[in-house]
Amino acid sequence: MVSSRKKVLAIVLAGGEGKRLMPLTADRAKPAVPFAGIYRLIDFALSNVVNSGYLQVVVLTQYKSHSLDKHVTQTWRMSTMLGNYVAPVPAQQRVGKNWYLGSADAIYQSLNLIRDEKPDIVVVVGADHVYRMDFHQMVKAHTASGAACTVAAIRQPIEMADQFGVIDVHPDDPSKIREFLEKPTDPVGLPDSPGEVLASMGNYVFDADALVEAVTRDATEIGSKHDMGGDIVPSFVRRQQAGVYDYKDNDVAGSTDRDRGYWRDVGTLGSYYAAHMDVVSPLPIFNLYNFDWPVYTSYGPQPPAKLVQGAAGVKPKVDEAVLSPGAVVIGGKVKRSVLSPGVFVQDGAEVNGAVLMNGVRVGPGAVVRNAIIDKNVVVPPGAEIGVDLDADRARGFVVEDGLTILGKDQVFPA
Repeated sequence: MVSSRKKVLAIVLAGGEGKRLMPLTADRAKPAVPFAGIYRLIDFALSNVVNSGYLQVVVLTQYKSHSLDKHVTQTWRMSTMLGNYVAPVPAQQRVGKNWYLGSADAIYQSLNLIRDEKPDIVVVVGADHVYRMDFHQMVKAHTASGAACTVAAIRQPIEMADQFGVIDVHPDDPSKIREFLEKPTDPVGLPDSPGEVLASMGNYVFDADALVEAVTRDATEIGSKHDMGGDIVPSFVRRQQAGVYDYKDNDVAGSTDRDRGYWRDVGTLGSYYAAHMDVVSPLPIFNLYNFDWPVYTSYGPQPPAKLVQGAAGVKPKVDEAVLSPGAVVIGGKVKRSVLSPGVFVQDGAEVNGAVLMNGVRVGPGAVVRNAIIDKNVVVPPGAEIGVDLDADRARGFVVEDGLTILGKDQVFPA
């Protein structure tokens, strides 16, 4: 008996430069940026895909991809006996001398992956958002709709429409897209909620044949930016073949009323920091402790986190904090912060509202506030970060949205 279940290939788009996350992306691709201590941003997209039951996954990479390729290769291993895989695929110049010209061109240049696998459905997922989503439910809705293309969308206040790609739906059938609007200033609210609009999440489901035809045609169009959201989706809309999937209808196992429907685009330093604060809050808006829909990763052979009193017998004080394996706090104070593996907070130091990545060391008596500090930075004894923003700028640190950011291996000036 031949199975009637449709074959699905997942494509994760992970080639973005992440210029707005500099200096965190100075040495790595945006999807490889660490998050919440032990994860990389790409872990959320990949976890959603595999938790949805889709175990044939390709990750299209390009810019500064070494750490991303290494993470995917070492972490995301599945049973080859069953034909399952997560495979990083770098830009290969298969159809010319250009690297990827956009997200649609990335798929066009990788059509051999689709032809080899021969899927019925292709799920296309961005690699730099923090959220949980069951893509099987979206694929099921896509198949039932008869659309060739389905766009995942999240409801946002209408006054924020100019920050997103907005989906204008047919009033008589809100499952169909009437127009795709890029950051509109005069949007129309939803038929069932005039104060809201549907913003694209950057996740799509396509009939495989339709996707192949669309990206092949787009590759020949002069003036195209070769972008999935800017060019491919509008082409389906013009042919009345595009549907929308409302994220509010997605019911993820283990979700709570508080964190259901959470989605955060961490494309700026401010939003990246805010997403961390969502995680450390006492009742987290994004709950990492949902064991029914886990976020998978690997952080290596780290010892347990450790809290010990300082030399003078002062006990550490830690509240609203995420402590990763290998983190050590010695008589210091940590509040509203994320400590990644191998972070040391030493005697008398104060860390408040900070994201400290792997190997950061905060010296005795130092103060770190409202800051993001990338890997291996050493904060000298008694130094202050985030206390005087003008002083931080003068020392060559990036200051943005009230935050002080130090890049990977950045040396604290004498």
